[in-house]
Amino acid sequence: MGMILTARHVSAKEGLELGFVNEVVPAGEALAAAERWAETICKNSPMSIRASKQAIQRGLDGSLEQAIAEQREYPAVKAMAASQDYIEGPKAFAEKRPPKWLGK
Repeated sequence: MGMILTARHVSAKEGLELGFVNEVVPAGEALAAAERWAETICKNSPMSIRASKQAIQRGLDGSLEQAIAEQREYPAVKAMAASQDYIEGPKAFAEKRPPKWLGK
């Protein structure tokens, strides 16, 4: 709240320490770092990514308690819970292999 209300500028290092910067890289390496982050994210179920994003966005509009209570009502969370990917993730983990996400 303090950062938002004061519009205080912070260095990349301080942003990293405060937790709203994921990684600080040398000049000219931002694109490579972004591609690494994208590659890591894309290893996860696309439906899980969509559901997580929706839960976070909706959770910003209310209390933590409200977000937890309503999370199963979010369309993307409902779709994920009814998907083949919802079964594939734990199955791949148990079989010690990379998951084969279908996005459905």
